[in-house]
Amino acid sequence: MGDMANSSIEFHPKPQQQREAPHAGGFGCTLAELRSLMELRGAEALQKVQEAYGDVSGLCRRLKTSPTEGLANNANDLEKRRQIYGQNFIPPKQPKTFLQLVWEALQDVTLIILEVAAIVSLGLSFYAPPGEESEACGNVSAGAEDEGEAEAGWIEGAAILLSVTCVVLVTAFNDWSKERQFRGLQSRIEQEQRFSVIRDGQLLQVPVAALVVGDIAQVKYGDLLPADGVLIQGNDLKIDESSLTGESDHVRKSADKDPMLLSGTHVMEGSGRMVVTAVGVNSQTGIIFTLLGAGGEEEEKKDKKAKKQDGAVAMEMQPLKSAEGGETEEREKKKASVPKKEKSVLQGKLTKLAVQIGKAGLVMSAITVIILVLYFVIETFVVDGRVWLAECTPVYVQYFVKFFIIGVTVLVVAVPEGLPLAVTISLAYSVKKMMRDNNLVRHLDACETMGNATAICSDKTGTLTTNRMTVVQSYLGDTHYKEVPAPSTLTPKILDLLVHAISINSAYTTKILPPEKEGALPRQVGNKTECALLGFVLDLKRDFQPVREQIPEDKLYKVYTFNSVRKSMSTVIRMPDGGFRLFSKGASEILLKKCTNILNSNGELRGFRPRDRDDMVKKIIEPMACDGLRTICIAYRDFSAAQEPDWDNENEVVGDLTCIAVVGIEDPVRPEVPEAIRKCQRAGITVRMVTGDNINTARAIAAKCGIIQPGEDFLCLEGKEFNRRIRNEKGEIEQERLDKVWPKLRVLARSSPTDKHTLVKGIIDSSTGEQRQVVAVTGDGTNDGPALKKADVGFAMGIAGTDVAKEASDIILTDDNFTSIVKAVMWGRNVYDSISKFLQFQLTVNVVAVIVAFTGACITQDSPLKAVQMLWVNLIMDTFASLALATEPPTESLLLRKPYGRDKPLISRTMMKNILGHAVYQLTIIFTLLFVGELFFDIDSGRNAPLHSPPSEHYTIIFNTFVMMQLFNEINARKIHGERNVFHGIFSNPIFCTIVLGTFAIQIVIVQFGGKPFSCCPLSTEQWLWCLFVGVGELVWGQVIATIPTSQLKCLKEAGHGPGKDEMTDEELAEGEEEIDHAERELRRGQILWFRGLNRIQTQIRVVKAFRSSLYEGLEKPESKTSIHNFMATPEFLINDYTHNIPLIDDTDVDENEERLRAPPPPSPNQNNNAIDSGIYLTTHGTKSATSSVFSSRPGSPLHSVETSL
Repeated sequence: MGDMANSSIEFHPKPQQQREAPHAGGFGCTLAELRSLMELRGAEALQKVQEAYGDVSGLCRRLKTSPTEGLANNANDLEKRRQIYGQNFIPPKQPKTFLQLVWEALQDVTLIILEVAAIVSLGLSFYAPPGEESEACGNVSAGAEDEGEAEAGWIEGAAILLSVTCVVLVTAFNDWSKERQFRGLQSRIEQEQRFSVIRDGQLLQVPVAALVVGDIAQVKYGDLLPADGVLIQGNDLKIDESSLTGESDHVRKSADKDPMLLSGTHVMEGSGRMVVTAVGVNSQTGIIFTLLGAGGEEEEKKDKKAKKQDGAVAMEMQPLKSAEGGETEEREKKKASVPKKEKSVLQGKLTKLAVQIGKAGLVMSAITVIILVLYFVIETFVVDGRVWLAECTPVYVQYFVKFFIIGVTVLVVAVPEGLPLAVTISLAYSVKKMMRDNNLVRHLDACETMGNATAICSDKTGTLTTNRMTVVQSYLGDTHYKEVPAPSTLTPKILDLLVHAISINSAYTTKILPPEKEGALPRQVGNKTECALLGFVLDLKRDFQPVREQIPEDKLYKVYTFNSVRKSMSTVIRMPDGGFRLFSKGASEILLKKCTNILNSNGELRGFRPRDRDDMVKKIIEPMACDGLRTICIAYRDFSAAQEPDWDNENEVVGDLTCIAVVGIEDPVRPEVPEAIRKCQRAGITVRMVTGDNINTARAIAAKCGIIQPGEDFLCLEGKEFNRRIRNEKGEIEQERLDKVWPKLRVLARSSPTDKHTLVKGIIDSSTGEQRQVVAVTGDGTNDGPALKKADVGFAMGIAGTDVAKEASDIILTDDNFTSIVKAVMWGRNVYDSISKFLQFQLTVNVVAVIVAFTGACITQDSPLKAVQMLWVNLIMDTFASLALATEPPTESLLLRKPYGRDKPLISRTMMKNILGHAVYQLTIIFTLLFVGELFFDIDSGRNAPLHSPPSEHYTIIFNTFVMMQLFNEINARKIHGERNVFHGIFSNPIFCTIVLGTFAIQIVIVQFGGKPFSCCPLSTEQWLWCLFVGVGELVWGQVIATIPTSQLKCLKEAGHGPGKDEMTDEELAEGEEEIDHAERELRRGQILWFRGLNRIQTQIRVVKAFRSSLYEGLEKPESKTSIHNFMATPEFLINDYTHNIPLIDDTDVDENEERLRAPPPPSPNQNNNAIDSGIYLTTHGTKSATSSVFSSRPGSPLHSVETSL
């Protein structure tokens, strides 16, 4: 790393280095010195600081900054620092220029074929064969002399080239605007990122780009460090440096051991202050980016991001060990660190569909060309018996080129190149609009995946509740107060202890500031639970600020910061007499277990036994929790000067406490949440609440929100109980046990981040339902990273969320509000519907255009729709239609239907009915016009016209009618669920109206003035009215189709299914071994378990005989997935509470676990859950031999149940 960084020093402009020579601009350190300092780690770095600067405060003096007051907030000084040390900004990679995008658009195969054909056609049109022998070549060029049209042969080629240019420019422009929008989005995400610095003694939030060298920055749990720095003072600070070093263990930082903090790393625990020493391209992350060439190649950036995330996940999985449930195996960890996001559902379906259509189009166009060529050859050389003359060659070749162009045009029309465009436009449009609905989308496809969501796992605090907490009940000095007690009623000693315990033992960055405007509520800054406690101090008519000034942060002797495992925070201070006092606060049921004394009403200690504790839980804590309050216990402990404990032995230190008070904090439910949750449930989405709170509190809030309704069959579990139910004796998670829990689970309380990840993974991997669940998760904490990554859509909180959570998420909720998630669902479904609308329209045009071109070519040797006309139709139906139909705004009615799910086809039966129905109408009209149109309109027939003949009215009418029908059918395509009123809400989409009218206007121009290039000749008013009349007929016909019930049409196939479970495309296989899809993974696990099971079973010969036959059927060909799947998919045993276990094996090797398993089921601990705790009992079905029934267990993994029973 070091030499890498050294080598990159010469990237920086030379003048800068000359300017630094005499100690840069009056500062005591040069840029180069600071850079070389930041390359050191640990003890080396400390030594260097001591040698060069004395200590960190010496470094601060050289940088002209104060460790406590920070920089003076004056613009000139900050600007000077930026000039000398650079600004905190890494220049992004140059976006692709418009020309590059044009070049990319030109790479499209069909377009290349067209260009070649057009150029050949152009070349040939300029070559005129000698005139005399033209007779010998047959009727080939007869009629070409009329009105000297022969010279106009070049027009068709030129027109094709022109329309190709149009298509290319449109595509390039779309890509360009997409890129620009995305950059806008990125910069908005970056601008929103702010960091706390101290300037002029004030704590300010400044944008990350405004940080300068010498700033004093406050770092805290969950931050993503924006610059390099040296730690001045830290509490229990642990950093995840995996993004830079690849080491997944947390690195403990302290001012006296390892003070170096690097940009791009995550703070996982604790807090502290650092002095910024390197920013932007000079920071460690910046140096790497510079080496990659200012952000490097896109690929490298992606890899780096993936690596970074791998690191983050691998590292965030660490707490697994400390949480209950024992060690999870290495394998689990490895699995977690492969953040393979599957292709989004929609992309998968579309790619498949586009490929199918493309193949069909290719076949059709090939057949068209072959038929045309054969027809011509047979007619000219066989029927008319001509000989191929050398001088006629160019004429014949010209014919062949014409046939080829017709074939290519069929292909162009058949290939729906508008699909990717429609998706992009629809997504980009939605993302832009979702910004207004407080959804900042980081990954485009998340928006569409959200429309398929079937489950949402939401946090409680801040998402379902307002996150403005206040203490409403308290238990102080043996009295339970239902509101804030008057200070006079409390013993001064208790009051004093309470004020100190709260003021000192909370982050000093948490404050309550006066309201911004008269009559508003005071502003809460920092951790909201701590704000509630500080508010309680103010309500008791005391102030926390003087206490903090008396004992500033750097005087704190030791801080055990809050984390999800401890669920408490403790601070130690030194007393004047040389002893120590520890203040602790945390979840009441956890902290009360560590209390041995309690303060009575006079402020004296009184013993606190387990019996008293149970009493208190029943009488004080449960009633508070049932009111939906979060209970926090505040306690303290004194150490005499003589008995200083070992501070690293935390369990020893935080024990034997004296309880001062228990407070109940209310966090009211957001008023709009119950309605939002009702909408979700109506839309077929299950909402689950996952919270760290007490189960009673959680249940009370869940009932208020409407997540649980009285009389329903649901489960509310605590983390411990959840783990007990889903793990087997060895502490491994079994999918099969999880499948019994999650469908009814509504509230998971006292859960660790690991539990959240387990639940999300369990629901996603489950195969119990008819389709795979699509899970959305909200999270705000650093430890939510793994769950957010694992989920199909991760929502991070924009206000309360940590940088780590935002980094792992797909969508950021800028207002932290649950209702915004419902908006996201609406937009997601809208994207899906928009694309279906577009498909319905596009496929109708495709079917008709291809059939017309094909049959027309076969019967009349010339496509009724010319190449240029086809390209115009293609432009209408691809580019314009995708714009028009993909920008329909969402309506509430989208939330009235169930989610589509992963395997629902893109084209439903109703849509298939519409496509075929309209195709029938259009084909009937066009063929009628083609074969009897000249009689009807009394005009010359355009059929069998020779090469280069002028455009005929006949074919112009066909072209015009065709376009009119498409325009009116575009209005029909606005509805895909068989609604009657296709005009509903049409004016709420101005883009749609503009495009339809615009296309109509251009069509008039093309027909009336297009002339030769468009093969059109002007039509009379009467002919126009007929064309319009037939077009309007589309709307009437649409109503006719809507009357036919879809259920009657069993023959219709659906199309565009998602990729099947067992199909893996070649690319996926090529993506490397570790990215095996779920089915494969399960299989591997299955195989490992098979063999492990087999080894155990060999000792039980008697059992082996019984099931040898059934077992080996599955083992013979483990590579064929289906065989194992089928073998596993017959659950033949019932789980039952009441019948006793049928002993399957001799009782000789039954260990204690088994004894516990066989005991009669314990009474359910949470009686008010209407679900029974299922003990695990096997009752075999009928007379099947007991053993084989065990083996054919759930599809998850065949031997799980055997492991349970053996």
